[in-house]
Amino acid sequence: MATERNPENTRLRILKAAFKDLHRNGFQGLRIDNVLKETGLKKGALYHHFVSKQALGYAVLEELIQNFIVEQSITPLANFDNPLEGIMSTFTSVGTEWSDEFFHLGCPLFNLSQEMTPIDEGFRTRIKAFFTYWEDEYKKALKSGQDKGFIKKDLNLEEVARFIITSIEGAIGQAKIHQDRKAFFSCGNQLERYLGTLAC
Repeated sequence: MATERNPENTRLRILKAAFKDLHRNGFQGLRIDNVLKETGLKKGALYHHFVSKQALGYAVLEELIQNFIVEQSITPLANFDNPLEGIMSTFTSVGTEWSDEFFHLGCPLFNLSQEMTPIDEGFRTRIKAFFTYWEDEYKKALKSGQDKGFIKKDLNLEEVARFIITSIEGAIGQAKIHQDRKAFFSCGNQLERYLGTLAC
C-alpha cells in the first residue's frame, strides 16, 4: 500500500537503484533483476513506471546524472562574480566531496557517452544536448566575467567553454584510469593554470 500511495517515491527508488547498477556495470550490464532486488519491488511495479530498460536508462541519465552535474558544476557559478574562480571552486568540490568509489568507476555521464552514443541514437542525442547545454551555461558565465572585467575580450568563448568541460571530464577519466583521485587534482593544477591565461 505504501508503494501505491507514494508513486513518486517508488519511482525515485527505482532510479537510484538503476543508477547504482548502471554506474558499476554500464547500461548494457544493467540488470532489471538487480534493480528489483535492491528496491524489493515486483516487475509489474517497475514497468508501471518505465516501459522498458531503455526508458529507465534515459530517465537515469536525464533525471539523476544530468541534474547532479547541474547542481554540482553549473548552478554554483551564479554565486561567483568571477566565473574562473567559480569553475575552480566547483572542480575542487568534486575532488573533495565525491567518494573514492565515484573516482574508481568514473563519471557516469562520460561513461555512458563512451558506451552508448555509437550504438543508441536516443542516448547520443540526449547526451549531446546536455553537453551543449553545459557549454552554453559556461559560455554565459564566461561572458558575464568578460563584462565585469575579469576575462580577456579576445576569446572564442564557445571553444573555451568546451575545452574547460573536456578538461574536467578528462580529469575524472584520469582518476578512473589510475584508480586514484590524486590524478584528478594533478589535472586540476593544469586547468587552473589555463584559466589563469584567460584572466585580464
